[in-house]
Amino acid sequence: MKEGDFFEIFRGRRIVVGVCGSVAAYKSAELVSRLASFGSDVKVAMTKSAAEFVSPLLFKTLSRNPVACDMWKEPPDWKPEHISLSDFAELYVVAPATANTIGNFANGLAPDFVSSIFLAVSSPVLIAPAMNCGMWENFSVQKNVKYLEENGVKFVGPETGNLACGISGKGRMSEPSEILSAMAEIFRRS
Repeated sequence: MKEGDFFEIFRGRRIVVGVCGSVAAYKSAELVSRLASFGSDVKVAMTKSAAEFVSPLLFKTLSRNPVACDMWKEPPDWKPEHISLSDFAELYVVAPATANTIGNFANGLAPDFVSSIFLAVSSPVLIAPAMNCGMWENFSVQKNVKYLEENGVKFVGPETGNLACGISGKGRMSEPSEILSAMAEIFRRS
């Protein structure tokens, strides 16, 4: 897909990006930056562990919007922030998504903003997993992925390659360009 196509598809779209605690969180910064440059209104929600890898300030600067990270901080308006974000989203993208977060989604658990938004959102959801290959191949993770897919959640990746743990295997988060293509496909079908 050409860069010009992305401008046409993403201009004016309301997108929420959920970022989980993974080394791959740095790739999410590029994803958010590109979406903002295409004219999307991008809002970011982070788990506390994601904020250990990448600063919320980076996402605030790239998205030009406040970042939801602290579940117990007073919301900017009367509505709980996870509800505001789920109402806002035309598409909810979780990149990177950890095994823990995928498990939360599949089991209806909401210990953080990223999971709480998932439970409340009515828009399409796209997940870009990132984890060690042994974790990805674990029967529990695969059961959760299958359950989510059967219920309409879309996945992009993971890819095979060098992982942060020093081995090579399937578990790398897809590149931002691949995630953008998967997002564009969802918008084209809706």
